[in-house]
Amino acid sequence: MKPDDAQAFAVEWVEAWNAHDLELILTHFSDSVTFSSPVATMIVPESGGVIQGKAALRDYWREGLRRTPNLRFAIEGVYVGVEALVINYRNQDGRLVCEVLFLDGTLVTKGLGTYLDDGHSTGGFDASKKVPETR
Repeated sequence: MKPDDAQAFAVEWVEAWNAHDLELILTHFSDSVTFSSPVATMIVPESGGVIQGKAALRDYWREGLRRTPNLRFAIEGVYVGVEALVINYRNQDGRLVCEVLFLDGTLVTKGLGTYLDDGHSTGGFDASKKVPETR
């Protein structure tokens, strides 16, 4: 991926997340994507932290957005590799996070959510927090 393309991808990605536009977020991911994150172990405990496929990723992120209505990301840096892109950002709690995204063309086929080990809960997400269901 070229640096200009990486920057454009990262900007689109963060704007979609900050808008809480799940379908726009998912346009960056292949149907057969695999995504792993320690947060997934809290939201979808039976997953073991690994989400398989776009439909399951949609369900996971829908619940994550529901539980984190103040979710907001600010990009700190974008790192470009041959087959991968890393988006380093701060979340709504000011914690540093890196998304390691493996691409096939312009679509993510594998993603890794990684969190700075700063002694706080993973990514600032409190698994015990129960947000009432909204319809």
